[in-house]
Order: sequence, then structure tokens, then C-alpha cells
Amino acid sequence: MLFHVVRFLSYAFCLIYFRIEFHGTEHVPSEGPLIVAPNHESYFDPIWVSIPFNRPLRYMTWDRMFSVPVLGTVMRAFGAFPVNLKIGDRGALRLSLEHLRSGGGLVIFPEGSRTRTGDLQPFKQGVIRLALESGAPIVPVTIIGGFRALGPHHRFPRPVKVTIVYHAPIELAMPADRKDLKPYLYAKSDELRGVVSSAIAARTS
Repeated sequence: MLFHVVRFLSYAFCLIYFRIEFHGTEHVPSEGPLIVAPNHESYFDPIWVSIPFNRPLRYMTWDRMFSVPVLGTVMRAFGAFPVNLKIGDRGALRLSLEHLRSGGGLVIFPEGSRTRTGDLQPFKQGVIRLALESGAPIVPVTIIGGFRALGPHHRFPRPVKVTIVYHAPIELAMPADRKDLKPYLYAKSDELRGVVSSAIAARTS
């Protein structure tokens, strides 16, 4: 009940304040394990990305964010759990894998941290590894306008239009030869980044 109430209120606020739009929601599976992989432009990204989902998603969040008034409560309602970025939190990774294997949905930011410049950063390989270990498909997501709405240099969100684009799921299979795993991880990370960046280029050109 809390999830649905917070989701409705968040959508109403984002619709009025950010004039938020969602495209490609038909690509999102309604059940089964799922990794949602967006670019990372602001602290609002997990909330924006989660709004169209009728089921709760889990996502790793910097543990310090839970101390932020209101935002911390909203993030918990949306399914966030804390991760200590300084020590490489294996417990959070283990929880993520267990959640996926039980058929849950997980939001992971392949860049690892918010962009400081507005440009898309290189994608880390962790999201690909997690998909291979869990068998979950990856839904790439492009967030457009988030950096201008609430970038790292803004204290308060600005009423800038935000657009969220959901792309067709990417299914992965473990390479036959384990010696090919490292180049495979690099190639798939670049492929995922290419899907996200192409939507940014199309919407901003």
C-alpha cells in the first residue's frame, strides 16, 4: 500500500513539476527477474525510472542518502537498500543477486555514480556480470533532462522537462569459453552504453 501511495504522489509531483514523459514502457516485462540499467544524472533518477512499474523494484543507494529528509523515506518506499561505496559492499551485491534469482526487479546504474559534467560516463562491467549470474534480461533506460533538473551543482530541483526512454530488453548468454569472458564483458558494456547514448543523441540533436 505504501509503495502505491508514494508512487502515485511521486508521479503527480513529477508530472506537474518536471512535465515528465515516459516512452517505450511496453518493453518492460511485467514479471520475472529484471535488471533496469539507466544512465545516472541526478539523485531523483531511481524515482523517475520506477514510476511506470506496477511492482516494486529494488536498487542499491549510497547509504548517506537515507539521512536526507523526505527523500530517504521515499527511496525506502520505492525499494532502495543502502550500499557503502567506500568499502565495496559485497553484502549489497549478494542481496541483489538473491533478489534477482527470486524473480525480482533491480535498478542498477552502470556508470556507478552520477555524471559531474552531464556527459555519459563509461559503463562498468558489474551490471553485465550480475545479468549473467542471475539470468535476468537487461532493460537499458535513457534519462534525458535529469542533469539540468537536479545535477550535482544544484541545491534544489529545477522545473526542467524530464524524459525517460525504456529500450528493448537485452538477453545475455555466458560465452562458451571462459577465456572469452573478459572481452565479452567489455563488449556488452559498450553495447549497453551505445543503446543509452543513441537515445540521448536522438532527443538532443
